[in-house]
Amino acid sequence: MSKLRYYDASAKKAVATVPVATHSEFLRTGRISRRKDDWLAEERRYLTHEEVAERTAQKLQTAGEVTHQRLNGFHRSIQFPKLLFHRTLDASPHLGYCHVTASRTTFARYAEVRWAFYIANFHSELGEDGALFQKIRHAYERTYFAVALSADDAGKKMQIDRTIRKNGLLFRTQDPKEALKNVLMLGARNEELRKVIAKL
Repeated sequence: MSKLRYYDASAKKAVATVPVATHSEFLRTGRISRRKDDWLAEERRYLTHEEVAERTAQKLQTAGEVTHQRLNGFHRSIQFPKLLFHRTLDASPHLGYCHVTASRTTFARYAEVRWAFYIANFHSELGEDGALFQKIRHAYERTYFAVALSADDAGKKMQIDRTIRKNGLLFRTQDPKEALKNVLMLGARNEELRKVIAKL
């Protein structure tokens, strides 16, 4: 797959002005115009993939911090650890995801489920064979999702637990309010608190 090229769109855009015939200005006044709009337009400055990944990482980090503050600001009995880290996709550094928090909960008929909550700036399906994401849509849609986790055979690394659901996905939504509600439901320690959250 060919690599994408990115350019800096934040550069100052030239203001549309009525074109002036520079030769007639010189004949009329005897002066050479030094205004920028009389000369060649500035060329686009293309960004490296590292620069794009760095900008994406900053946006993801900010989104993760704000989301974590909102989660912990709901009720003092529901507090989540701040476990922020982010990754960008190698072939498309403008796309990435941010891990916000992780916890344990009782889920349906499962006694104790470890889970992690993520924010991604794209929409995709969770992969089933090693790859985390499949069928990535390159639209700028923020997606919130939580996955069940389990330790690997060595007990050192966490991996998606596919015994709870086929893809390990506990929920996925593009609505931030629904995501907040779902995470709070997972973080609630008793049924009474879950009933209160469900009414929101």
